[in-house]
Amino acid sequence: MPTIRVETVINAPIERCFDLARDPDLHARSVAQTGERVVSRTGSGLLGLGDVVTFEARHFGVRQRLTARIIRFEPPHLFEDRMVRGAFRSVTHLHAFERTEAGTRMVDTFAYEAPLGPLGALAARLILTRYLRRLLIARAAFLKQHAEREHAASIAQDARRSGAIRER
Repeated sequence: MPTIRVETVINAPIERCFDLARDPDLHARSVAQTGERVVSRTGSGLLGLGDVVTFEARHFGVRQRLTARIIRFEPPHLFEDRMVRGAFRSVTHLHAFERTEAGTRMVDTFAYEAPLGPLGALAARLILTRYLRRLLIARAAFLKQHAEREHAASIAQDARRSGAIRER
């Protein structure tokens, strides 16, 4: 089973990074190049334990749906989702977060099994793993940019309130 690991250091608080990672609308925007959108979900707002969400996107020219359930939830350190329906034989995605001096280390561990037996395993080696790694990196970069921009704005706002920065 191929496993992809992407590590990203984010200059923002762990709690905020954790919340942004479980925002299904932000997730869809982070991979906008696929036309991804949320087509159904349980609950509202941020995803939590037991929530189920279905995304629809275009990959390799084919519109596909993937439904995942949050099966593990330990705020603000990790959550894990598992595919319950979709094109793959199986998918598990662990989202882990660790406080660091720089803010937060986010580690995505994405394990999947391609469909179609030996043919799927060959496609995984030749195409899928590289494609999925690029999607995960793009998603992490989007989340990092969003979190850091938001964090910088919050710091500036606090500085203005405290009088450290005066507006003209």
